[in-house]
Amino acid sequence: MTSRPIRTLVLASAVALAGSAGAAQFKLMSPTIKPGSTLTEAQVFNGFGCSGKNISPALKWSGAPKGTKSFALTVYDPDAPTGSGWWHWVVYNIPAGATELAEGAGTADGKAMPAGSAQGNTDFGAPGFGGACPPPGDKPHRYIFTVYALKTDKLDIPAGGTAALVGYMINANKLGSASFTAKFGRPKAK
Repeated sequence: MTSRPIRTLVLASAVALAGSAGAAQFKLMSPTIKPGSTLTEAQVFNGFGCSGKNISPALKWSGAPKGTKSFALTVYDPDAPTGSGWWHWVVYNIPAGATELAEGAGTADGKAMPAGSAQGNTDFGAPGFGGACPPPGDKPHRYIFTVYALKTDKLDIPAGGTAALVGYMINANKLGSASFTAKFGRPKAK
């Protein structure tokens, strides 16, 4: 006969493994950007000394955890020389039935976003996708694209809420996440 503590441990381990297996199925991909690749001119900011097209990439996700009621998406550069990184895109209240964002959906007006979605201010000071624009001569920066499955259908974020506030609310309601990273650098100015 198995003792109660051992049965509890076995049951807890099985639940943990089942949960991690479900999380392992949650995937984020892009037909526009391959993981580990270099961003193109399309995903580079137009301003701050950069002259890209500032077009958000197409993103698709699948395998969301059970109980997902909405999604959020962020694009973050941990290598920005700010001491706190740089938020390039912050999207939340994406309906649970959505499985993608079309290329170019990250315009400031959000017209191409799924109904009900909201975009928070980026570190460029406005909502919408803000492309890569690292300082000239820096090593290539990492741009981490992450989709979050949330246990709530809506994050209550006030107008003008910061990326940090949105991130706090995302993490307080997160069921799982899926990410990939791309890079971009600029040559040193002559």
